[in-house]
Amino acid sequence: MTRNPLRVLGVLAVALLFIPVAAGAATRQQELDRLLTQYHQLRQFNGAALVANEKGVILKKAYGSANFEWNVPNTPDTKFRLASVTKQFTAMVVLQLVAEGKLKLDDTLASALPDYRKDTGSRITLAQLLNHTSGIPNYTNRPDFFPKVSRNPYTVADFVKQFASGDLEFEPGSQYAYSNSGYFLLGAIIERATGKTYAQAVQERIFTPLGMKDSGYDVHATVLPKRASGYEQTPEGYVNAPYLDMSLPYAAGSLYSTVEDLYRWDRALYGDTLLPEALKQKMFTPGLKNYGFGFSMDPLKLDDGKTELATIQHSGGINGFSTRIFRVPQGKEVVILLDNTSGGDNLKPLATGLFSVLHGIPPKAPRMGIREVLLQTLGKEPVAKTVARYRELKATKPDAYDYSDGQLNSLGYRLLQTGRAADSIEIFKLNVEMFPQVGNVYDSLGEAYLAVGDKEQARVNYRKAVELDPANANAAAALQNLGAPSKAVP
Repeated sequence: MTRNPLRVLGVLAVALLFIPVAAGAATRQQELDRLLTQYHQLRQFNGAALVANEKGVILKKAYGSANFEWNVPNTPDTKFRLASVTKQFTAMVVLQLVAEGKLKLDDTLASALPDYRKDTGSRITLAQLLNHTSGIPNYTNRPDFFPKVSRNPYTVADFVKQFASGDLEFEPGSQYAYSNSGYFLLGAIIERATGKTYAQAVQERIFTPLGMKDSGYDVHATVLPKRASGYEQTPEGYVNAPYLDMSLPYAAGSLYSTVEDLYRWDRALYGDTLLPEALKQKMFTPGLKNYGFGFSMDPLKLDDGKTELATIQHSGGINGFSTRIFRVPQGKEVVILLDNTSGGDNLKPLATGLFSVLHGIPPKAPRMGIREVLLQTLGKEPVAKTVARYRELKATKPDAYDYSDGQLNSLGYRLLQTGRAADSIEIFKLNVEMFPQVGNVYDSLGEAYLAVGDKEQARVNYRKAVELDPANANAAAALQNLGAPSKAVP
């Protein structure tokens, strides 16, 4: 068999990626490890982490268990579900097809998928699917999706017809609204353009050329070595995350990978092996809400409160898993965090601390979330006592816990999801009181009121959410469903 010299060079290049970083990195590595350990000890991170800069990998380490029942530890080559970090790979394949002339960014959805409804599909372009400005409703926002749909397998065509073909929420291109439906449709477009399954297309076009041997499309039935199990936290400890059929996240969130493979992906994005430079830059060109194609371009302020980094990043959350990749082209820095305990709220502050260490800035130590404190007694006492305890702790120990709006919000949703809608209203009302200028807290309160059948109060709070955040597509859609305008009528 003839040896391909380019392939040999490619193997050598990949091997060079993992040469240990030399002098000066040891102390920094210890600081990074110390911060990750602090987060792990507070149950705010359980998974694998990789931190690197232009010189190479500084830290690559895993924390906690991949499987709690068998006490199997996480390792740097443990495979995690990527959730929405999948979207950047979907975007890459679409752009490759554009480079090959098989698709155009201004192609309409109706031309790319001839069976799609013409009245809406003829008004939406592939670029608008890629940057979340299509106006197609997000199927995961449907109130019945997780309780009634998420466990059932669907073919791509059936799912498109049933869950990705709704009436538009706004004129395509006029607003930004994150839509898993849009990326599901991109997967269907990839399959039609290539004649292969989405899984095959990503494997052949990205994973195999880059040597990402521990990445792929997650299929529940497959016996997959070193796959992490997904968990959620309760006051009593961890529980197995609810089952999700992986045919549903599809091109919006069904891939798995490791921190090592994602590092290979990160380094490849600095070259042109996957895509010509001009097209690749379209991925990183911010549109509405700073979203490009499969990536968001957002500034990240470090823990000194002054230093700001220009990042290319994406987060992911799926039953039992939370993921983050932050790329900083200046200095070729990257932080990759893969968690199998649904710890998504903590990954951004953790990444901020890790970047702070890279820049010689003392990182903020993590604090226990007030949610964890309140959860310990929420099931044993009336919700009024929980509210009173929150007020007392915030007044007497303002620096002891994390009191951010996400803490009460996640607590309220836990009550809502466990059938305690009336109690969740009290928690969401407290959050509105504490954070009156945050639109999302009104959105959550509106959802709780809707759950108990109080449509009038739902309208009031959804309207306030849109007033504070006009881009809140979920609240706007809820108002539309309630037959109410998104703005107050004099």
